[in-house]
Amino acid sequence: MDIIWLGHGSFRIETGDKVLLLDPWLTGNPVLPDDRHDDAIAGATHILLTHTHFDHVVDVLPLAKKLGVPVVGQYDLMGYWAEAEGIETMGFNKGGTVDLGGASLSMVPASHSSTFSTPDGLRTGGSEVGFMLRTEGRTVYLSGDTAIMADMDWMGEYYKPDIGVLSAGGHFTMDMKSTAYAAKKYFNFKTVIPCHYKTFPILEQSARDLIDGLPGVDVIEPVVMQKIQL
Repeated sequence: MDIIWLGHGSFRIETGDKVLLLDPWLTGNPVLPDDRHDDAIAGATHILLTHTHFDHVVDVLPLAKKLGVPVVGQYDLMGYWAEAEGIETMGFNKGGTVDLGGASLSMVPASHSSTFSTPDGLRTGGSEVGFMLRTEGRTVYLSGDTAIMADMDWMGEYYKPDIGVLSAGGHFTMDMKSTAYAAKKYFNFKTVIPCHYKTFPILEQSARDLIDGLPGVDVIEPVVMQKIQL
């Protein structure tokens, strides 16, 4: 399995013959060069969506139509998009699991928000979620945007993820210190990859507090468009 950071909360996950785009943000992403956009999405088989804030959703519908691949996400929004936008979707809900063809994806809670702007003001796009991805004998917790929450207790015990891809930039999500706290208290990760940081000055720029807070865990600071082989 290869995990490739596209910057911010966006990832490309290559596993078997599947290429999963998690919250792919291309348009206006300040850390993803324009000349790497095609590389970022090449061969995609699924788009995974955690919530509808612009920095996670702005490219989802255009990519789904361009690539002809399903969007996988929260049931209410997927049902609406399938009808209104004519795209293929896989809608499910927290506690459910879907088969991605050799990989399974379970939806878990997150603590954040999920809104988008319209001419009539903010609207809610389903609810914010995270995912547990089981593939190649590994379980990866894709936290999405979240705060620390008590649900992490049962999630760690039940799913037993060994890899955590965790929002850690602060201000909008957990920061590095609180991510380290959550990882240590609720999970038994072998590998942690922070995200949702460095993008803007308001966010944390270094994972040092996360590294220092998780001795014995392989904390990998991702580099945009460089493969992390796991």
